[in-house]
Amino acid sequence: MAVPPANRFNPGMNKFSVRVAALFLGALFLLAGCASAQNHFSSLPANADPRIVGKRVAENLLERSYRTNKTGFIVYPEICASFGALRFAAVTGDTNLEQKLFARYAPVWRLENARLIPPAGHVDNNVFGVLPLEIFLLNGDTNSLALGLKLADRQWENPLTNGLTRETRWWVDDAWMVGSLQIQAFRATHDAKYADCVAAQLAAYLDKLQEANGLFHHGPEAPFFWARGNGWVAASLAEVLQSLPPSHPKYALLMAGYQKMMSGLQACQSPSGLWHQLLDEPASFEETSGTGMFTYAMIVGVKRGWLGAEYADNARRGWLALCGKIDAKSNLREICVGTNQSKDRQFYLDRPRQSGDLHGQAPVLWCAWALVQD
Repeated sequence: MAVPPANRFNPGMNKFSVRVAALFLGALFLLAGCASAQNHFSSLPANADPRIVGKRVAENLLERSYRTNKTGFIVYPEICASFGALRFAAVTGDTNLEQKLFARYAPVWRLENARLIPPAGHVDNNVFGVLPLEIFLLNGDTNSLALGLKLADRQWENPLTNGLTRETRWWVDDAWMVGSLQIQAFRATHDAKYADCVAAQLAAYLDKLQEANGLFHHGPEAPFFWARGNGWVAASLAEVLQSLPPSHPKYALLMAGYQKMMSGLQACQSPSGLWHQLLDEPASFEETSGTGMFTYAMIVGVKRGWLGAEYADNARRGWLALCGKIDAKSNLREICVGTNQSKDRQFYLDRPRQSGDLHGQAPVLWCAWALVQD
């Protein structure tokens, strides 16, 4: 197995020592508040025990066929769910579940099944690489590493003159499609180029798209605060900041954008603990995929000390409300279907809802993983 290249963001380097010391002191200052906040995640009711919920939802995934599109390749909601299921299996030490997940995807790597891997040409396709990279991180499979890196590198082939990926389209969904893959490649290799790519991309999206209230419109053609669109940003920022070195030049900017967004989300959480389909429209239905992503981002922030203790209550209420929407077959209810941009506000209000869609199953698994982590 190849040895990953040295990480130029090693916090032990002299040029970063002062900044790291300051960050360390800040962490000590927050420690007492963080410990208190995490008490919100203990003594959860049985239907919200993350070990039980995560196991049920992961097994629900194993019972399904691959989610593919009309041309036959696996689409990103499956990847988001499998990524969450694998991490959950690892953190809980469930080797049986982990092996079943490995076995589920082993056939995908075979040459005769190449049609299952998405082709180049769309921002939603390369994110497939998150899955083989997670498999490599768990079991060291170098074939999985090669495939994951191929897709991560493909995302930055022939970049724009501003250094961003040519897949840039200024939809908020892109934050996850680009962010999760590039940070996974950084985790797998410690190669600073991946950290630089993801930081530059998210910084540009924050600068161009984040509104004064901390939230994001769906995209250039849709000036609406759509829940799952915002969820992709929230989850991506939480995902990236867990692994982006604090010494990175854009770390502080991304952290500020994340905290601003969490404040905006805190202000529009409904009394039920859920968030609405349109975040600023209390009359719109309470939607669960966005709720799952926001809850994940807040759990991570509370546990890492990025957010004040008051956010622990928001995260706990979000998780409890989410678990209350899981049926006896481990399908999450009230998930907005796939949604393109629209200039019509009513379009978002009238979107159909599904049970068990992997757009919603995935963030339940992310939350369960985050809650189980020390």
